[in-house]
Amino acid sequence: MAASTALSSSITTFKSSSFQPRASSINPLPSVKFQSISSNNPLISHSVPASKNSTVAPLRSAAASTTPETTKTATTFHGLCYVLGDNIDTDQIIPAEYLTLVPSNPDEYKKLGSYALCGLPSSYQTRFIEPGEFTSKYSIVIGGDNFGCGSSREHAPVALGAAGVLAVVAESYARIFFRNSVSTGEVYPLESEKRICEECKTGDVLTVEIGESRLINHTSGKEYKLKPIGDAGPVIEAGGIFAYARKAGMISAREA
Repeated sequence: MAASTALSSSITTFKSSSFQPRASSINPLPSVKFQSISSNNPLISHSVPASKNSTVAPLRSAAASTTPETTKTATTFHGLCYVLGDNIDTDQIIPAEYLTLVPSNPDEYKKLGSYALCGLPSSYQTRFIEPGEFTSKYSIVIGGDNFGCGSSREHAPVALGAAGVLAVVAESYARIFFRNSVSTGEVYPLESEKRICEECKTGDVLTVEIGESRLINHTSGKEYKLKPIGDAGPVIEAGGIFAYARKAGMISAREA
């Protein structure tokens, strides 16, 4: 499904995240067009490393060191990939028993990342996160069709983000997972134009270029076209829909 296309017309009606505190002055967002936050300092840059304001960035813990080292700029992610198949549901991403963890609490956010993808069946012999670790060495997740299906838990993209995942590249998404990824600003939910999950292997070295809508597999030497992220890109880069709205002046800044 073309989740990124549907997002542009519906993203502003998405309701508040269950774990983000709401200031008393904040009213539900009206249906509005997203505007450019700053014409002099665009959110997407090909040369300047991404710098997120600490007041709007998600509570992302530092990713585990990898070889090659995981790197990120405003348009490019580079690191190891973890490959999944079709119909990866939210209970596999983060089992229900861990939904009592509160992501707005830094310690519990960190712990949530340690349980990311722990619900995968035993057929996935390579562990996403090593025992005793809070983050994964795999910063890019490759999926198949209908990624993020199942119950509508915002903890799913949050757990991946807490584990150090920067982007998920899948053939298609369950609508609610796509929307939650954008709403929380935790991961980029990118769509591939072909079944990359059948051509990449766990541990391959990838580069994802958001601006160019391209994925490069340095291990195999192949390149793949991705569908443009569209209006969701600036929202994720800002740290989520409410952080974006604050930066754009749509709602009042959160009280310190």
